[in-house]
Amino acid sequence: MGQDVFERGLDIRKAVLGAAYVEKSLNAADDFNRDFQNLVTEYCWGAGWGRTALSRRDKSLLNLVMLGALNRSTEFKLHLKGALTNGCSRDEIKDTLIQLAIYAGIPAGVEAFRLAREVFAEIEAAE
Repeated sequence: MGQDVFERGLDIRKAVLGAAYVEKSLNAADDFNRDFQNLVTEYCWGAGWGRTALSRRDKSLLNLVMLGALNRSTEFKLHLKGALTNGCSRDEIKDTLIQLAIYAGIPAGVEAFRLAREVFAEIEAAE
């Protein structure tokens, strides 16, 4: 990989998660986690999200299922906001979380719906 993959990843990461969030993460990096932040940007966002066979919308829905199944609540909430940015509707998110509950278990679905409601409430409060 290289600088072009990093730059593509940085652009995609900012578009999906918001420039302010990404800049805050990168600016908060220190000697301990700076290499990790660079890896996330280049590998996840550049090499992964930079592929074109799946849309960003589709990748967002997939991420919600995986993060919900893995019980990664902070990342789930972040990617739920990204899913909305990528054009996913609440109905699409709801159906995605139902699929999550069916295949990953009801407790994972319960938690995912709870987290989604928190994110929706945060967004509504900010409007």
